[in-house]
Amino acid sequence: MDFFKQKLLFSKFSNLRKNPLVRNILLVGFISVLVKLVGFYKETIIASNFGLSEVLDTYYIAILVPTIIQTVFIVSLKNLFIPNYIIELNTTQQKGSFQTFTFYLITIIAIILTIFAIIFAEFFLDFVFPGHTIGYYHLVRTQLYYVLPCLFFWGYTGFLNGLQEINNNYFSSTISQIFLPIGMIICLVFFKDLFGDKVIVIGMLAGSFISFLYTLGSTLINKLIAIGPLKRNENMNEMLKQYPAKSISGLLTGINPFVDQFFAAQLVVGSIAALNYGIKIPAFTVGILILAIGNVLLPHFSRLISTDLDRAYQQLFKILKLVFFGGLLITILTILFSDDIIRILFERKEFTSEDTYVVANIQRIALVYVPFYLCTLVCVKFLTAINKNKFMAWTSFWNLILNLIMNIVLVKMYGVYGLILATTIVYVIASLIYMGYTYRLFVKNKVLKN
Repeated sequence: MDFFKQKLLFSKFSNLRKNPLVRNILLVGFISVLVKLVGFYKETIIASNFGLSEVLDTYYIAILVPTIIQTVFIVSLKNLFIPNYIIELNTTQQKGSFQTFTFYLITIIAIILTIFAIIFAEFFLDFVFPGHTIGYYHLVRTQLYYVLPCLFFWGYTGFLNGLQEINNNYFSSTISQIFLPIGMIICLVFFKDLFGDKVIVIGMLAGSFISFLYTLGSTLINKLIAIGPLKRNENMNEMLKQYPAKSISGLLTGINPFVDQFFAAQLVVGSIAALNYGIKIPAFTVGILILAIGNVLLPHFSRLISTDLDRAYQQLFKILKLVFFGGLLITILTILFSDDIIRILFERKEFTSEDTYVVANIQRIALVYVPFYLCTLVCVKFLTAINKNKFMAWTSFWNLILNLIMNIVLVKMYGVYGLILATTIVYVIASLIYMGYTYRLFVKNKVLKN
């Protein structure tokens, strides 16, 4: 009996390994671990050199607006490009026009938002983050101007990676992300004395440029670029029509870290850095799993929904169960060893044992939201594939309102710990809303079929 059980398990494992979806998820997951480990090594070098200092606070403020732009407008466009480009390939097949249209759109968006970031830095920075010295604001602006060109590199790299993911070339699209932390590490190790306080952002710019060059070369080698004359059609119009709702949803979600940074800036110096270090491990966990699962699922769901919606729902619910319980296990284990993890990773030179205590407690609170946040992101990929972007925009709006209210109340009670507690509560509630709405769509589809 044991022999037959073992044979059955081996057969199931063999079939699972041959499944293209599972194989792609494992490939992206493995590469993502490598990328994140390099990123973590970069963070340890930054912590060793700057601790919880003013330089690091100003760096996090300087990259805040570009990061929001990247997350909201650039990633949103990539996520809309993938399902609509797949539809384009299956219908009118004007891929040259579609690629040209997307390239122009990225360029226009990057130009407009770069101008917006400059205006914000010049006229509103001291209003949003009041109570600091002239040197503090100067350091923020200087670093910001080095980061802004990255918006163009991030936009074009995301577009090219979208083409590769559609064509199942996940190795190149994932490994391209490793050049950003490598560029920062090289600058920190070899050019810190030369670049001084600007060393982190110069490393970010160099890494972003190298990542773009690698992605461009890989896409050209695989002959995926097909730029042609611009001829608008229904698929392009649909992508453009969905973009405001998708970007608003991303904006309202992306503002939450900005809100947290705003409240943290009102606390003692080092609170912004402590908050960012406290979410490193949760971000690491989420980043690996969502890259491994999310990047593969969006094109997969986009193809499957157009042919078999019921099967797409079945796969979604299976993935949600696996993601939640897998995330829960990781969360419990990491909470138990939070102090040791922070001590090993960051406690050296300027990063003291007192810093470890604060960051470890922030990390414990943040880890609670990991399984819920992962489920939300999986649902977002599915809802993006079926163009339910208006619902996501409204949900993000109410999440932002709730986050503001929770921050105001909890910061007064618990200081910087209140910020991360508010974020955790919001993520848990949002996850329940997204999963409930997705299940309701499933029931509605079942009723209509019957």
